[in-house]
Amino acid sequence: MDPAMQLYIGNKNYSSWSLRPWLLMRQVGIEFEEVKLRLSFTDGSPFKRALAAIAPTGKVPVLVDDGFAVWDTLAIAEYLAEKFPDRHLWPSGTRDRARARSHCAEMHAGFGALRNHFPMNIEATLAQVGEQTLREQPEVGRDIARIVEMWTEQLDKSGGPFLFGAFGAVDAYFAPVCTRFRTYGLRLPETPARYAERVLALPSMQAWDREARAEGDFLPFDEPYRQAADR
Repeated sequence: MDPAMQLYIGNKNYSSWSLRPWLLMRQVGIEFEEVKLRLSFTDGSPFKRALAAIAPTGKVPVLVDDGFAVWDTLAIAEYLAEKFPDRHLWPSGTRDRARARSHCAEMHAGFGALRNHFPMNIEATLAQVGEQTLREQPEVGRDIARIVEMWTEQLDKSGGPFLFGAFGAVDAYFAPVCTRFRTYGLRLPETPARYAERVLALPSMQAWDREARAEGDFLPFDEPYRQAADR
């Protein structure tokens, strides 16, 4: 069957924003065609040209449903929740839904230090980079402390195994953070550490992980620590 929806994504090793809707859709069984584009932000690149034909932002991910484009991860999650209410992408309770959306919005708008200093790189093992960065960049430690606080509070309330009990959009939203903690060898308290392990063990997350490691496509602009080491 040729699914009506296409999801445009970037390199699986690097594109944290692409991972979020991909994982969400795969894990809950929403069918789509994957369209992977090699990340490039140069004007006129194949990446930019392909995206310009479907959405104005020039960024991934973009969901196209029967010719209708939806961009931005939060908009995609909300669109899918309305289109597939039986998949329960958000918690059932009004306040739980609001809290889950608050967590996603906080991740969407914040944690700039974590993003900048610990870019997603699934195939890499960079514990030394993690240790050095935490020593030199206290704002990264503050970002991590907030995530630990958020996860611990919510898991204590829900009882797990995921943030609001069953897997949902909010867990897909934090999946790239789980890969960062692994890549940079960051040690977490027991409750958030076990949660990160459960996210990384999801069948769909394992599939993304394998495909990311198989890419073998080095993008210098996404590997600032390796560029620095080469100088």
